Amino acid sequence: MNSFNLNHIVSFEETNLVGNVYYANYVRWQGKCREMFLKEYSPDVLKRLSEGLYLVTTKVSCEYLSELFAFDRVQIRMYSGGAFHNKVKMKFEYWKMDEDSKLTELVCRGEQEIACLQKQDNGSLAPIAVPDTFNKALKKFEVKK
Repeated sequence: MNSFNLNHIVSFEETNLVGNVYYANYVRWQGKCREMFLKEYSPDVLKRLSEGLYLVTTKVSCEYLSELFAFDRVQIRMYSGGAFHNKVKMKFEYWKMDEDSKLTELVCRGEQEIACLQKQDNGSLAPIAVPDTFNKALKKFEVKK
């Protein structure tokens, strides 16, 4: 199964007083992974964000399985859960890596749903279909059922 991968090294600022990664950073990493995916596979969508397109997160979740600490290496893997009308579902896996970039442990699973909306002349937001390039790019990373 293909995934879009983002490698990251945990910094001290991402940890709490106990020393492990603060839970909210996993959600932050989902957002960064999604942004890098768009930059690489659908840059026209990024351009449209300045033209009234909104990608609104409507659901987000994380299931924590293990801990990460400062200077741990982690790979965030993003898969497409499919596009439906104006919504996209993305699934994430967070894998701890060793110094050779070998995946050693699944530490977290997550999901995110976003809605595609367009700003109207009156300032309101209206649902629009998932942009074609975004939809096509997602299909390359779709989770097979």
